[in-house]
Amino acid sequence: MQDVPVTPEFEERVIEINRVARTVKGGRRIRFRAVVVIGNHQGSVGIGVAKAAEVQTAVKKAFTKAKRSLFTIPLHAGTIPHPTSGFFSGVQVILKPAREGTSVIAGGPVRAIAEVAGIKNIITKSMGSSNKLNTIRATQQALLSFRPEKSRIPHQNVTPRVSVKKESPKKKEEKHEPTRATKKTNKK
Repeated sequence: MQDVPVTPEFEERVIEINRVARTVKGGRRIRFRAVVVIGNHQGSVGIGVAKAAEVQTAVKKAFTKAKRSLFTIPLHAGTIPHPTSGFFSGVQVILKPAREGTSVIAGGPVRAIAEVAGIKNIITKSMGSSNKLNTIRATQQALLSFRPEKSRIPHQNVTPRVSVKKESPKKKEEKHEPTRATKKTNKK
């Protein structure tokens, strides 16, 4: 992950707060798990997951972890440079750049990450499990997979490659009529 200077203008989004329990000798010990996403609307995003005995403490710890795990994504005219996808556990997230005026077409955790990152136009699809934490990790994998050689927007100044394919001679398809089944007679 790249070092990004932490400034006070980071926006914090709490994605999920879960109550988790573990069994100990005297019964169950209840704790809370918080999943937090932070971003500066200029391409820097951080994801943090933390557990604590109280909700506020869990959110504060997750925010601190998110600040430590900041990474930068390249933005071009409010969108991502090229289509990409990410996989994590049972989730696949597909991210596609969109033209100006499309806005963020995403749901749940993917929308939160796109908005705090500063992505204005994007089309996304999340497939597989609906687990929020795994969806966030798959989105992170997709955002970290941008390659420098594909850093331009696909619908601007790109000449399409034309592949010439030799056509094989088509065989004549013979039509076969289905044969009628003969009636079977029931003899008693």
